Amino acid sequence: MAGKPKLYYFDGRGKMESIRWLLAAAGVEFEEEFLETQKQYEKLLQGGFLLFQQVPMVEMDEMKMVQTRAILSYIAAKYNLYRKDLKEGALIDMYVGGTDDLMGFILMFPFLSAEDKEKQHAVIVQNTTSRYFPAYEKALKDHGQDFLVGNNFSWADVHLLEAILMVEEKKSDVLVGFPQLQ
Repeated sequence: MAGKPKLYYFDGRGKMESIRWLLAAAGVEFEEEFLETQKQYEKLLQGGFLLFQQVPMVEMDEMKMVQTRAILSYIAAKYNLYRKDLKEGALIDMYVGGTDDLMGFILMFPFLSAEDKEKQHAVIVQNTTSRYFPAYEKALKDHGQDFLVGNNFSWADVHLLEAILMVEEKKSDVLVGFPQLQ
């Protein structure tokens, strides 16, 4: 049996958080090495492990994988949280892509000035309540199931839950008016 996956990233959520969530949803224990010094990062670079000179990087199944989307796709497929067929794969990719777009508004938040944070907060809430959550609400209602695709828990559900919790940190009652998402 292979060892636990090892995650390399800075000590923070960022792009590694979705990977952590998906591994946890799959019931997979993992280890983390937080890059706390420039020397640690340079060691990965000099070792040729960071194909595009950036993290996150996940070491598992005798691979050192980079690029968040590729890592997530691999984990989802490996642990049966991805597609059963091409149609399901397309739907999961579509929902995950939409959730990525929403998360993009939030991931930049910590790097903004106080004034820009106030503006971005309004953008996050507006886009969430008028654009993204209504789409997921409709998908769940039209589908008539508890999960976004098929009647199985998938990567799309994990990703959406993560996004919901991220937005709730900005506006705790954001799910008011979205009974399917609740």
